[in-house]
Amino acid sequence: MKASLNRVELIIGGARSGKSHYAESVAKSSNKPVIYIATSQVYDEEMAIRVEKHRKQRPAEWRVIEEPTQLSNALREYSQKGNCILVDCLTLWLSNCLFGQDSETWNQTKSEFLDRISALPGQVLLVTNEVGCGVVPMGKETRQFVDEAGALHQAIAKRAAKVTLVTAGLPHVLKGERE
Repeated sequence: MKASLNRVELIIGGARSGKSHYAESVAKSSNKPVIYIATSQVYDEEMAIRVEKHRKQRPAEWRVIEEPTQLSNALREYSQKGNCILVDCLTLWLSNCLFGQDSETWNQTKSEFLDRISALPGQVLLVTNEVGCGVVPMGKETRQFVDEAGALHQAIAKRAAKVTLVTAGLPHVLKGERE
């Protein structure tokens, strides 16, 4: 599939790799109005602490949209030629959708999302966790999650203008222009 002409960047890395910090620095340096789409849902105190930490490190002027499942709709509504959208993170969105939908509905949701990112008018930064570098999980649901995450990441990477892997806080450009 041909890469889109819009400015979609997939930012991928392991847990605590610095990918969110890197994405936020790219958004800040865009000098555009930033819309931050948060996909997390707070179910416990530990997650509440993580969300609050992210909230404190974001500039106050960024508009924050909390959207755990309807990501395609949020992208359609908020993406404009002159702004920067930062989505953090796709693996939480995947979890929210995958474990709340049957496989047919998930496949439709994923297809709609992939079509949407190929047609967005503005700059979009998609943050996600690389989950395929470890051992094959033992549980069926966990294997399904890893398989779906891998397929989603590959499909996005084909469409993205740029793909950056962040490891130990260091960005490594895998596809696209190096700054």
